[in-house]
Amino acid sequence: MRLAMIGLGRMGLNMATRLRKGGHQVAGFDPSAKALSQAKRLGIRPARTLEEAARLFKSPRVIWLMIPAGRPVWQAVDALAARLAAGDMVVDGGNSPYQDAARHSTLLGRRGIAFMDVGVSGGIWGLREGYCLMAGGRPHDFRRLEPALRTLAPKGGYALAGPTGAGHFTKMVHNGVEYALMQAYAEGFALLRSSQFKPDLRNICRLWNRGSVVRSWLLELAEAAFNKDPELKGLRGWVADSGEGRWTVLDAVQRGVPAPAITMALYERFRSRMRDSFSDKVLAALRQEFGGHAVRAAAGRRRPR
Repeated sequence: MRLAMIGLGRMGLNMATRLRKGGHQVAGFDPSAKALSQAKRLGIRPARTLEEAARLFKSPRVIWLMIPAGRPVWQAVDALAARLAAGDMVVDGGNSPYQDAARHSTLLGRRGIAFMDVGVSGGIWGLREGYCLMAGGRPHDFRRLEPALRTLAPKGGYALAGPTGAGHFTKMVHNGVEYALMQAYAEGFALLRSSQFKPDLRNICRLWNRGSVVRSWLLELAEAAFNKDPELKGLRGWVADSGEGRWTVLDAVQRGVPAPAITMALYERFRSRMRDSFSDKVLAALRQEFGGHAVRAAAGRRRPR
C-alpha cells in the first residue's frame, strides 16, 4: 500500500517502520526535524508538511494520523479533505473520542474519501511484537486497509469492531480495563511487600505467569521493572492518565452501566498526584473533633490544641 504516517512519535515512527519492513511504500510527516531525520534513516520518505505528505503518493493512498486528539486531528482532517481525491482514505489511529469519528467520516465522505477510526494498542513494544488494532468503519473500507493492518498486527491481532466510531469506542473501553488491571496488580504487590514474609516480587511475577489465572503481559512488565529496581526507589508514585479512562467512566455514567473498578482505578491516579490533600486534612480534623484522635501537624507548624 501507499501510506503516509502523520505523527512520528514513539508509536507513529515504529508503526511506519513496521509497515516499511512489511513491503509498503511509506512516507511520514512530523514537525520535529529530529523525527524526520530518524525516519529518513529508517527508509521512510520524509515530508516537511502535511500537504507534502499527501502529495508524495498518487491515489489511491492512505493518510494515517497518529497525533493528539481533538483540535490537531480536526485540523488535519479538514486540511486533508481539501487536498485528497476520491478513493483515498484517512485513518485516525490516535486516542480520539469515538464521537468525533462520525464528523470526520461525514466530512470526508462528501468528497468520496473513506475514513476509518482504528484504536491501536501495543506501546513501544509494537514494533517487535505487533499492535492490537480495533477498527471502526465500513466493511469494504476495512478490506481495503487490511494489508496494512495485517502487517502491523500479530496473527489474529486486528478486527473490524463495528461501524464508524466502534474502533475508538472499543479502544476507550480497553484502556479503562487496563486501568483496573494495573490498579489490582499495584494493590496486590503493595500488600505482598507489606507482609512479614517479604517475598521477592520478581519471583512472584514469574510464578504467577506460569499457569495462574492472573498471568498476563503486564506481569511480565512488572517483573522487568522489579528486576531493574526491586524497591522502585527511582520512581515517584505519580501516575498520569491519557484521558481515555475518564471518557470510559463518563460513558458508563451516561449509559447507567456500573463500572466501579475502572472508576476507582481512575480516582487512584488522581490521588497519586496529590500530596497532603485538603480532603485528607478534613478527615484528620473531623476525627480529632469527634473523637479526640491524634493528628500530625503540618511541617513548620505546631499542632493545634
